[in-house]
Amino acid sequence: MTAPNQVTNKLLRYSICVSGAASGETVKASAELARATGKAIARSGHILTTGATVGLPYYAALGAKEAGGTSIGFSPAVSLREHLRKYHLPSNCFDFINFTGLHYVGRDLYLVQSSDAVITIGGRFGSLHEFTSALEAHKPCGILTGSGGTADQILNLINVLEPPHNSLVVYDDDPDRLVQKVIAILDDKYSDIRDHLANHDENWFLQTDPPKPHAG
Repeated sequence: MTAPNQVTNKLLRYSICVSGAASGETVKASAELARATGKAIARSGHILTTGATVGLPYYAALGAKEAGGTSIGFSPAVSLREHLRKYHLPSNCFDFINFTGLHYVGRDLYLVQSSDAVITIGGRFGSLHEFTSALEAHKPCGILTGSGGTADQILNLINVLEPPHNSLVVYDDDPDRLVQKVIAILDDKYSDIRDHLANHDENWFLQTDPPKPHAG
C-alpha cells in the first residue's frame, strides 16, 4: 500500500517560480545557486516556473531539466517567433512556454499569479516587482540570501516598511533548505487538499454528481 505522503506528493505538485536578474553582477555571482535551486525544485517533484528569460531564471530552468524536472516559461512575447526574434529569449530548457503577449510588466504579474510560490535569487527592480506582487497576493516567498541584489535587500525593506503577510517570507543561503522551507509553507496551506487526496481515489472529481442545468 502507498503511504499517504507518497500519494499526496504524486498528486499535488506545486508551481514554484524562480525570480532573478536577467543580466548584471548577480548573474555572474549566483548562476550556480540558481541552477541548484532549479534542481532542488525538480528533485522535490514540483514544477519550476520562470519568466522564460536569460540570466538567473535561465540557469534555474537548466538545473530543473538536468534533474529531470518540469520547466514552464512565461514569455512576454505573443508567439515563438516574437519570443526568439524580438525579445531574444531562450526556448531550449522549457517543457512549455506560455506566450502571454503582455510584455515584461504584464508577464511578471501573470507569472506570479500562475505560481504557488516565488523564490528570489539575486535580482534587480524586476525581481523586486515580482516579490512585492507575490507578497501582496499572499504567496509564500523564499529569499536566497547571499545571492546579491534584490535578495539581499528584501529583509531591510521589510524591516522598514513592515508589510502585511511577512510571515510568508522565509530566508536561507542554501538552495535545498530554502526550497524545503517554501514547500513546508505550501504543504500547510494546502493541508486539507493533501488530506483529501491521500484518502480518496485520484479520480474523485469524476465521481461527483454533475451540476444541474441552469433553468431559464
